[in-house]
Amino acid sequence: MIQVSSDESSDAGQYVLSGSQNFLLLKRIKQSLAGRVGILRLLPLSYAEACGSSIPPSVDEFMYRGGYPRLYDVRIPTTVFFRSYVDTYVQRDVSDYLDVRNLADFHRFLGLCALNAGNLVNYAGIARDSGIDSRTAKAWFSILESSYIVFPLMPYYRNEGKRLTKRPKLYFYDTGLLCYLLNITSLEELLVSPHLGAVFENLIVAETLKRWLNEDKEPRLYFYRDDSKIEVDLIDLTDASNPQMAEIKSSQTYRDGFARHLRPVGDFIGIPNDQRFVITRESASYHAHTANVVCAKDWLMR
Repeated sequence: MIQVSSDESSDAGQYVLSGSQNFLLLKRIKQSLAGRVGILRLLPLSYAEACGSSIPPSVDEFMYRGGYPRLYDVRIPTTVFFRSYVDTYVQRDVSDYLDVRNLADFHRFLGLCALNAGNLVNYAGIARDSGIDSRTAKAWFSILESSYIVFPLMPYYRNEGKRLTKRPKLYFYDTGLLCYLLNITSLEELLVSPHLGAVFENLIVAETLKRWLNEDKEPRLYFYRDDSKIEVDLIDLTDASNPQMAEIKSSQTYRDGFARHLRPVGDFIGIPNDQRFVITRESASYHAHTANVVCAKDWLMR
């Protein structure tokens, strides 16, 4: 019906097809609409968007609360919102699409994904701990990607073909959901949690991704890791004329050691000195003699 109507008229924007779950929407459209549609990804609010609410959150508050609009519309307690969100997502949407018979296994799988946020994806390990096989773990992970729950961050290699053979890192689109799955029930608990570093890193990477998607640009984001254990958390090559890289630290105090890998990796990739950053939870940005130190708020409000 939609395909026929579209072919009969050259007018753009005849229909808006929306759905809370991308994979369910595509599953229920029986015809191919290739060349006839434009797909927009509406992710949870960015920090800059959340700051437009009646009570703008601090970066730490946003990191704990996340960006789902309903949380800022009617101020629902986060635990209540995410409990209902996960139950609805699992019991209605995912179980219907994947025919998940053991919901407890899928809940456990979600929790293990949260525990692995910021780490290399290990399908075998997550499958083993979830009580499922690797093929099922890969299928479930694919569904989490398709429904904008998680996304992979690929490793940087000059030979782009190698990126397809190396393991990505796992991140969540929303740190509020991530905190819920980690059983973190308050901001105070998050700030003393051993997971703070992973959640903060997830925040910076996810918000950088949102920034480009909200500008309708395809993000080209990577991390760097080599056999010498040299690592950099985030490499942003989306704007080819202005490549950037950043180390992400949840500390509120900068230390020179945070920047130790920026110089060799930046020289190797060809990123200018003034575009090498260390992102922290400090209150202001400044230039240290070893790096440009950027407070999280300045990075998120770009």
